[in-house]
Amino acid sequence: MDVASISAVSRASVEPRTATVYSADLDLVERHRQGDARAFDEVHSRFFEMVYNLALRMSNEPEEAADLSQEIFLRVFRHLSGFAGRSSLKTWIYRIALNHCRGRLAGRNRWSFLRLFEEGEVTSEPLPDLSRGPVELAEAAEDGLRIEEGLRHLPVDFREAVVLRDLEELSYEEIAEILGIRIGTVRSRIARGRDRLRTWLESQR
Repeated sequence: MDVASISAVSRASVEPRTATVYSADLDLVERHRQGDARAFDEVHSRFFEMVYNLALRMSNEPEEAADLSQEIFLRVFRHLSGFAGRSSLKTWIYRIALNHCRGRLAGRNRWSFLRLFEEGEVTSEPLPDLSRGPVELAEAAEDGLRIEEGLRHLPVDFREAVVLRDLEELSYEEIAEILGIRIGTVRSRIARGRDRLRTWLESQR
């Protein structure tokens, strides 16, 4: 597997960021401000899978991912009233989640990408792929290990950009908002990260 296999999973279309979406986000936040407990329940329901998957991909431990998710949503609850709508609620929560995971996992270098090139949802237990034989499954697992190791060799800035684009499938605009950088910088980091990953993978053959 090479970098082309990674970029092949990139999003084909950008999620529409319309005034209607932002208005719905603000309405939900206003309900939270007014003390409507169901409002936060809706936020949790909408974004739990997204937050948990990110935490799992960064920690590679379901139990720790669950703990991280709880901590992240506690932060979301505490700060939701201050959401001003300058980005989508999804992007705002993604930024909180990424920053919290960075802090908790800093220096531990434990990103996990063993199963990120398979279709379907991320779960705590691997699902059997009945379309592949034992040899193909073994080769796919080996590819995953090589890519995981290659990503660990990337500078953090490049690694985050590649993960958010090619694995989390976020748009360039969303990544720029989450990381607080310009879209041109996002594109540059992704391109340079992919190039460095390709070079590392080729050196291991």
